[in-house]
Amino acid sequence: MSDAELDRYARQIILSAFGGAGQAKLKEGHVAIVGAGGIGCPAITYLAAAGVGRLTIIDHDVVELSNLQRQPLFTDADIGASKAAVAADAARRINPHVEAIPVARRLDAANAATLLAGASLILDGCDNFATRLAVNRASVALQIPLLSAAIGAFEGQVALYEGWRAANPCYACLVGDDPDRPEINCAEQGVMGALAGMVGTMAALEAVRALAGWGTPLAGRLAIIDMIDRRWREVTVAKEPECPICRG
Repeated sequence: MSDAELDRYARQIILSAFGGAGQAKLKEGHVAIVGAGGIGCPAITYLAAAGVGRLTIIDHDVVELSNLQRQPLFTDADIGASKAAVAADAARRINPHVEAIPVARRLDAANAATLLAGASLILDGCDNFATRLAVNRASVALQIPLLSAAIGAFEGQVALYEGWRAANPCYACLVGDDPDRPEINCAEQGVMGALAGMVGTMAALEAVRALAGWGTPLAGRLAIIDMIDRRWREVTVAKEPECPICRG
């Protein structure tokens, strides 16, 4: 690392559980972020600031006025522009040492493995089950850890899945593998903007943990935040013996 990088990351490097070795792992890391929305925006901000070497930002959508309440990488001037491109530009402004690659394409079952190949970790903050299930299948096939984060109304969830491992579940072990299951999006149920910031930042923290190897990873655990009454809890996610994605 250069002297400028050592100065930039000094407050992380001084942490005994992290240190220079942890910072070096971040610099070597490559996080593929699926969705530059309410979760993706804060996650991109803190992953870039932390010094993750490469961020691939995958989002086919454009910025809309209704996004601005919870997606602070964007402003009124960005309305109509590619979310992936604007978010990548923002990541480079936050940290010029980070390579940010925009991918303005819709991720689906046909291209997920191609778009995600080569990543050290996948951070999924998208807003529909079909995409999440496609990401999960690619994660298991490519053996790339999947950090999944979701929000709705006043509740958020974060979990780390490594479904190719014998004892670890994949995302489908929790929700099944039916892409046509009923779902409710933010436009229908609403979402508290600051909650998106909390969950996105928590996802970034867990991504840094997974990449650098400090503390206890979230693998096999689902962290649930309920901000109606400020409740935090973790539950175990069991591997489903009949899961069509990760069994055997």
